[in-house]
Amino acid sequence: MSVVTSPRSAADAGAPPGRRRGVRVAGLALGLLLLAAVTVLSLTVGAKPLPLTDVWHGLTDPASPEHAVVHRMRLPRTLLGLTAGAALGVAGAAMQTLTRNPLADPGLLGINAGASAAVATATVALGVTALDHQVWYALLGAALVTLAGQAAGGGRHATPTRLALAGAALNAALYSYVSAVMLVDTTSLERLRFWTVGSLAAARTDTLPALLPFVLAGLALALLMARPLAALALGDDAARALGAHPGVVRAAVVAAVTLLCGAATAACGPIVFVGLLAPHLVRAVAGPDPRRLLPWSVVYAPVLLLAADVAGRVLGRPGELQVGLVTAVLGGPLFLYLVRRGRVARP
Repeated sequence: MSVVTSPRSAADAGAPPGRRRGVRVAGLALGLLLLAAVTVLSLTVGAKPLPLTDVWHGLTDPASPEHAVVHRMRLPRTLLGLTAGAALGVAGAAMQTLTRNPLADPGLLGINAGASAAVATATVALGVTALDHQVWYALLGAALVTLAGQAAGGGRHATPTRLALAGAALNAALYSYVSAVMLVDTTSLERLRFWTVGSLAAARTDTLPALLPFVLAGLALALLMARPLAALALGDDAARALGAHPGVVRAAVVAAVTLLCGAATAACGPIVFVGLLAPHLVRAVAGPDPRRLLPWSVVYAPVLLLAADVAGRVLGRPGELQVGLVTAVLGGPLFLYLVRRGRVARP
């Protein structure tokens, strides 16, 4: 198996311990500041821009004319962006660490496509439209494609290149299937055409309660695996010597990624590149240690998703660009840049 080493960060590049600690604290503070900023922007920017004072009145005063706009549209959309962003970011960081492939991403490995195919099938064949029902089909589709991609990539002996090729093949096949399903059923085409691009615009007051239990379970499981993942990065034998069980760790990470990607995809549709980009931003300031990489992705990934959503609202006026389109446009060139830098070792 080819081993891919993570790029050294500014925090780990031979600096004294005190300086490394200062860089990490500054990086976390910057992430939290950016998260607060994009949250405010998400509440204020839209087809009708709202001043902060109006947003505050809409949040706190039921008699305010902005109350309906803020509570029924802006706030659910923002909360969904925060939740789905955290889910996709942690899923991407966990996949990159587990496969030792810094180009791994739930979208690139076909996991989001599997969830999308399952939801499209359930919508057309069974008439399933409620999110609390769709999420179960999304979880099943994500799990099946995760297992299929791992098997097609070589199982326990999978290399980063094989996993990427298997994911590309599964992506192409499954999205072709979703397109075919939508073309066959015109009613489903109208219902799914925005969802398949990836969007936060469909968020409603009941969206987050249906999504949150799965995301919280996935986040908890992934964060519990942070220390064993750090041991696993040293190799299976070293991990066993440190008390970790490689098979259990891999199964737990796959379960966590399935929960996170299935839930996020059921609510927002397939959104790519967020899980790829966020861990790289975190590594730049916190280093590759999963004990920092995973929790910090909870902060940085929602920044990317909400920033892309706000950009789509501004660039697409008087309408809007779906967030999945914005992340794809921005993520594609970065993916090519990372490939050109040679981060994936040859098998």
